[in-house]
Amino acid sequence: SGGPEPGVGCAGRGVITSINFLEENGAYENIDYVSYDVLGDVVCGGFAMPIRENKAQEIYIVMSGEMMAMYAANNISKGILKYANSGGVRLGGLICNERQTDKELELAEALAKKLGTQLIYFV
Repeated sequence: SGGPEPGVGCAGRGVITSINFLEENGAYENIDYVSYDVLGDVVCGGFAMPIRENKAQEIYIVMSGEMMAMYAANNISKGILKYANSGGVRLGGLICNERQTDKELELAEALAKKLGTQLIYFV
């Protein structure tokens, strides 16, 4: 039905502009670690830009054990897999920001196992 290409439209454009601004102004000089907090919306594709442009090496998805959050985490991991071959990025694991829902830990662990990764931390 159409819409923007993941990682390019909507939020993807904002992420591209932001990272370019930071690079142009020397924000990445003399540092070892950079953390991006980008939109996880697969359609708008904010998460995909750092992967596509080889700005990311290892990605950790922060989610809760609620169904919609796990659905989004699953879709984001599919996007990571799509771009992993071209850029060498990998899914480092999941971090669950607990919302105290029923069986949240078990669900988060099951999703991590299904994705072939690990639950790094349960906050």
